[in-house]
Amino acid sequence: MTSFDVVVAGLGAMGSAAAFELARRGASVLGLDRFAPPHASGSSHGRARIIREAYFEDPLYVPLVRRAYERWAELERLAGRTLLVPTGGLMLGPPDGVVVAGALRSAREHGLPHELLDAREVHHRVPGLRVTSDMVGVWEPRAGFLVPEAVIAAHLALAADHGAELRVEEPVRTWDAAGDGVVVTTARGTYRARRLVLAAGAWMSSLLGAASPPLVVERMVQHWFRPARDTGLYAPSRFPIFLCEYAPGRTWYGFPDVGDGVKVALHHQGEPADADTLRRTVAPAEIAYVHALLRTFLPDADGAHAESAVCMYTNTPDEHFVVDRHPAWPQVIVASACSGHGFKFSSAIGEILADMALGERPTFDLAPFRISRFAHGVVAHEGTRHRRSDA
Repeated sequence: MTSFDVVVAGLGAMGSAAAFELARRGASVLGLDRFAPPHASGSSHGRARIIREAYFEDPLYVPLVRRAYERWAELERLAGRTLLVPTGGLMLGPPDGVVVAGALRSAREHGLPHELLDAREVHHRVPGLRVTSDMVGVWEPRAGFLVPEAVIAAHLALAADHGAELRVEEPVRTWDAAGDGVVVTTARGTYRARRLVLAAGAWMSSLLGAASPPLVVERMVQHWFRPARDTGLYAPSRFPIFLCEYAPGRTWYGFPDVGDGVKVALHHQGEPADADTLRRTVAPAEIAYVHALLRTFLPDADGAHAESAVCMYTNTPDEHFVVDRHPAWPQVIVASACSGHGFKFSSAIGEILADMALGERPTFDLAPFRISRFAHGVVAHEGTRHRRSDA
């Protein structure tokens, strides 16, 4: 039986970052994934993922995203390519809405550079964007987007350069706690490790069994539209990333056109799904709904629909992350359920997972991300064997 210091199950955003960080610290690492990352079957694809500092969800994320920015800059240097494209960002909506009020709270609490713009000022700053007169915008100069496929490829290439063994199209079937280590079984082999990092995204519940928090997989759709006129209004130099609360409890977001059209999508509002039976086809009504938003808020981008792609959110009840040790087996580390807003943090979370796996103290307070906050979802265990997974 082959032995490693750490097995990482799932090589998407979090798992690839963890594999890289562990390998470069000298750990022997085995990375496993049911697909061949970077791929388009999970939660870490779509050619652009937002990064922002004035975090409307909660100010507690700001120190973490600041560290992530540092790690993204380092990864770009190591990989020798651009992974983060700065565009600035606008958080839009009513002044007392979730997005604007939350962004202002984080910006003020952490002293982040920002501007509060009325609707007229928003249009003057970004001519390709129009909001209703009752909306305002919080301008954030450091926001932008990450290229997820390139990020994952860079993390995995660097992990391999540091000696990590990466096995793709090899899902974990079971794992067993064995003393202070683990035994991981796949269709191709059995591996022993001192630590196991579970970063399985939408397949996390099947890996955790009864110890899983109450997770809900949500089907989400990303869309690309060609601008109606070639005005340059939606180039990255003129158009920022945005999140817009267009109705109570309803938010959509978008990106500039980098050659394949303006990318837009709803945030949440998707249907519950199963990762193994996910509906990959996109209905005309789904495209029409987003196209109507485009006509209202980005009228010059109201051109032909170019493409749609399905992905998944894995949501906790409070929409905060899970980064913790298994409640019964501390040698098993869990990182998942990022509820649709985790990719930007993955460089920093990879560092945290490596700290946890190697017995070092993480720099950040992880109490808000503990599994125990979902008390009814935590049990001792159902024996030591955990069910088949597709991580």
